[in-house]
Amino acid sequence: MGALFLIGVPAQAHHVEKHFPVTGRPVVTVRNPSGNIQVKAWNKPEVVISTNFASDKLQVAGEQAGDRIEVETQIVGENPTSDELKADYVVSVPEESELQVRTDSGDVTVDSVHGNMTFDTVGANLELFDVEGYVVIKSIDGSLVCTRCAGSLDATSISGSFQLIQPSMDSVRIQTSSGNILFDGNFIRRGIYILKNYSGTIEVRFSPSDSFDVAANSLYGKVFNEAPVKPDVHGNTRPPKYSNALLFGSVNQGNAKVELSSFSGTIKILKRD
Repeated sequence: MGALFLIGVPAQAHHVEKHFPVTGRPVVTVRNPSGNIQVKAWNKPEVVISTNFASDKLQVAGEQAGDRIEVETQIVGENPTSDELKADYVVSVPEESELQVRTDSGDVTVDSVHGNMTFDTVGANLELFDVEGYVVIKSIDGSLVCTRCAGSLDATSISGSFQLIQPSMDSVRIQTSSGNILFDGNFIRRGIYILKNYSGTIEVRFSPSDSFDVAANSLYGKVFNEAPVKPDVHGNTRPPKYSNALLFGSVNQGNAKVELSSFSGTIKILKRD
């Protein structure tokens, strides 16, 4: 049976720490309306959650059932101010943990975790470092900076921006309405990269050794290209399509697949410095 606990925070105490022993690959869920969440990997067989509260109008409800751990910030006081709603988390997990994070505002950072991850945010900004796994992001206004990330990414936002720096990902699908998208990394041989927005800038950077098919289309925007694109080496043809700017073809052997599309934004395919 799962262990259920409630951590109430009296007015004079604003720090609580809880230890959860685990034996396998834990699934850790954190739900926190406001505040920063920092997740870092270590080599210990336990999950440690340290919480700092802004007031005694909050408490943390948590449950452990085997290797499944869930924590949630709850409001217990009446009419809390925005400052009184804030709770900051530092979460230490085994390297192979899976994460599920739900937050409205604040910053979320994840360092060196190698399990699947799901982030559901409103205005929270995400920073991921050296993570690996299948990452799913649903955001309204939050941004993402993903540095040296491996695995797969599926991300959607209304006005958030996305930056992938030195990624090693074989599947990237990003869609945002008014945000910018930057992909600055090598295209893996079998990779599929689909980047879409309504307005804003989509920028990808390539090296001379990269090999990919490219289809770039901005209906009312522009496409700037520095890649040596030649007719599709696989013999594929695309029917004419009304567009202000369209680029279609292959770079080198065309091993990866790169699709870039925008309604009125600017698409840039640039040489890496």
